Amino acid sequence: MHRKNSSQADPCFSGAYVQIPAAKWRSLAATTELPLTDEDVRRLAALGDPIDIAQADAIYRPLSALMQMYAKSTRELLHESTDFIGFPESRTPWIIGIAGSVAVGKSTAARLLRELMSRWPQTPNVDLITTDGFLLPNAKLTELGIMHRKGFPESYDRRALLDFLHDVKSGKPNLQVPVYDHVTYDIVPDKFITVNQPQILIVEGLNVLQPPRASTTDGEFRAVSDYFDFSIYLDAAEADLEKWYLQRMLALKAGAFADSRSFFRKYANLSEQEVLAMGREVWRSVNLPNLREHIAPTRSRATVILSKATDHTVKEVFLRRL
Repeated sequence: MHRKNSSQADPCFSGAYVQIPAAKWRSLAATTELPLTDEDVRRLAALGDPIDIAQADAIYRPLSALMQMYAKSTRELLHESTDFIGFPESRTPWIIGIAGSVAVGKSTAARLLRELMSRWPQTPNVDLITTDGFLLPNAKLTELGIMHRKGFPESYDRRALLDFLHDVKSGKPNLQVPVYDHVTYDIVPDKFITVNQPQILIVEGLNVLQPPRASTTDGEFRAVSDYFDFSIYLDAAEADLEKWYLQRMLALKAGAFADSRSFFRKYANLSEQEVLAMGREVWRSVNLPNLREHIAPTRSRATVILSKATDHTVKEVFLRRL
């Protein structure tokens, strides 16, 4: 049975994790540095996800320090294992996955962590991609009859994403990732971002913690998360997620809807109540089913779960036991 409030942990769920209240987690910040300013946080905050320097300090500063510990341990293991085997050491990017529902604040978390980890002396080269770039173009989604399921696992070019991550882990340089435009709501033809052997790569997306399934080409079971060294799931109650999504829709009405290039330009003249009604329908017919069927069930595959309260602050942290 699906839990309506996804932030409530049952004994089975918490058994694999250390449950850390926010107050205890905040106390860990005293042992680390925070090279971020209020202006940094304002610049990085995603649409509809209010966060201030206090929240960044309380949650993301200790998290970045913890991740640095994990990355350091991975480097040490690489050194020891290659020395044992007698092969030359070849460092490849340490990859972080960030998952969670629409409107939960993944983009803000990813940007904050990129800023924090790039300011640590051991890892100045940190790249960030979103799996939006691997969505199938709208024309292809329409051809397949799944435009209404955009954001569901089948709406992505899964093979291209897996091949990209394989190439990243193989140490290949100058890899290209397609660009997704949230205004036109589509892949931008012939536009790419380049990922060139970063020390850390952050991969943010709805379904990045999906379990393995058989490849259509070689029959092997592969998953995006196979390439992750660390993963984070942002969790919140369904009612809060819907509220945040509707707030985002209203913010878009005031901005992006008015852009002549916008996919949603036809909705620019809707009243606030009409936008809310449309948003509720999209939430209930698309985002909520995707959350229940595909996103929330992957929560227990994460290294860390950040459980958010109704005001967007993190109230508890769950850390997978080693």
